[in-house]
Amino acid sequence: MKYISTRGGAEALGFEDVLLAGLARDGGLYVPEVWPTLTPDTIASFREKPFVEIAVDVIHPFTGDEISRDELRRMASDAYATFDTPEVTPLVEIRPGLTILELFHGPTLAFKDVAMQLLARLMDHVLEKRNARATIVGATSGDTGGAAIEAFRSSKRVDVVILFPKGRVSDVQRRMMTTPTEPNVHAVAIEGTFDDCQALVKAMFNDHAFRDGVELSGVNSINWARIVAQVTYYFWAASRIGTGEPLSFSVPTGNFGDIFASYVAKRMGLPIDKLIIASNENDILPRAVATGVYAMQDVVATTSPSMDIQISSNFERYLFEASDRDADLVRSSMTSLIATGRFELGRIGPRLKEDFAAVSASEADVSDAIRRTKAAYGYVLDPHTACAFVAAERVAPRGKTVILSTAHPAKFPDAIEAITGARPALPAHQAHLMTDAEKFDILPNSLSSVQNFVLNHCRVATGTPQ
Repeated sequence: MKYISTRGGAEALGFEDVLLAGLARDGGLYVPEVWPTLTPDTIASFREKPFVEIAVDVIHPFTGDEISRDELRRMASDAYATFDTPEVTPLVEIRPGLTILELFHGPTLAFKDVAMQLLARLMDHVLEKRNARATIVGATSGDTGGAAIEAFRSSKRVDVVILFPKGRVSDVQRRMMTTPTEPNVHAVAIEGTFDDCQALVKAMFNDHAFRDGVELSGVNSINWARIVAQVTYYFWAASRIGTGEPLSFSVPTGNFGDIFASYVAKRMGLPIDKLIIASNENDILPRAVATGVYAMQDVVATTSPSMDIQISSNFERYLFEASDRDADLVRSSMTSLIATGRFELGRIGPRLKEDFAAVSASEADVSDAIRRTKAAYGYVLDPHTACAFVAAERVAPRGKTVILSTAHPAKFPDAIEAITGARPALPAHQAHLMTDAEKFDILPNSLSSVQNFVLNHCRVATGTPQ
C-alpha cells in the first residue's frame, strides 16, 4: 500500500513513512493510492467479532506488509485495554431508530482516544524498529491535546508539544493537557484561535529545515493513521445494530476528520445512507454545502469549543477525491483560501451536496436538545453531541440513525450545569484532575516563538538522552 499527496508534489510513501511524516512535504495530506474494499461477507462476519478484531480487519489493508496482523492485533489490544468497557465504543438506543455511539470511554473521555491510543503504539513500534526519535507538534481545539499527551506521556522515543488556544478550551480539557508531569510532554497556550494554532503547526511542517532538524511528526487528523483508526467504529456500530439496511451517521464536525472517516468506511463497502455533517454556529461546512463556496468568517466561541473552527483541514482530502484526484484543483483552492479566505467549489459543489447533508446548530438549539433529551430519555448529551442530535432531527433520514457522541458531558461541566441545573461528575479515575497542579507555557501567535520553544524542549534538538 502506497500513499500519495493531495497536492501531487510529494513522493509516494508506505504506511510507516506516512505515519511518521504526518503532513506531506508539498503541504498536502496523504491518501491511499488505491482504496481498499471489504467484501460483504467480511463485513457480515463482524457481527461475531469483538471491537479489536474488527479494528484489525479494517486497518490492516492500509498497513500492507509493513505491519503484520499479529503486530497490529497486539497493539490494538493494548490500546483498547485502556478503555473502561470491553465494548470500547458502546451503543445506547435512546429511542427506536436513534442510537448514540459513545466514543468517550477512553482515558481522556473523548473520541480522540480511539485513534490516539493506537497511534502512540504504532509510532513507538516504528521508531523502535528504526532506532529513531520523533518530535510531535500538534494543535488542539480541545480534545486532541489531552488525548495525545495521555497516549505519549510515557514514550521514550517521542516528545510532544501541544498548542491550544488560550481561554478557548474548557477547564477540564485544559487540565487534561496541563496536569501530566512527564518531561517529554509540553502544553502551550497560544494567544489566538485554534485556526492560528493549526496554521503554526502547518508552517512548521512546511519549514523543511526545521522539520528535519527536530524529526517533526504530527498527531492531528492531518496524520492518515488518525483517520483510518477512526474508521473502525463505523463498522463496529453497523455490526451491532445489524439492520441489514444502510445506516445514517450524524457526526459532530470541526476539522472534517471524523466525517471523512465515515466517508472512508463507505468507500470501503459499508452500506451507509446519509452522512450528516453537524456543525455549531461556526458553520463554514453547512454554508459550503448550501452555497458551493467555502468562505471563512470570524470564529465564534461556543459551548462546543472543539468545533470552533473555520479551516477544516481534512476537507482537502475530500476535495481531492471528489475532483477525481485533481491535485491542481486542490492546490489552487488551498492557495485561494490562504490568500482570500475563500474558494469556489465549482463542479465539486453538486458532488458535496450529494455525498453529505449538513446542519448547523445554534447555541439555543444545543441547549434545547440537551434539555429535551435529558427530560425525555434521561440521557445527557455533551454540547458537541447535541449538535449531532439537532442535525439528525432536521435531516430525518430513512431507517436508523447513529449519532456520534464525541465527548463525555463532564468535560463541559459549566455548560451542562447552566443548561440542565445539574453538574455532571467526572468518572472516579479522573476525580483528581481539578485539584492537580498545572504546568504550561503561554506564547504569542508567532512561528519563531513556537519554533524556539520546540528547539529548546525536544530531545532530538537538545541531544538529551532517552
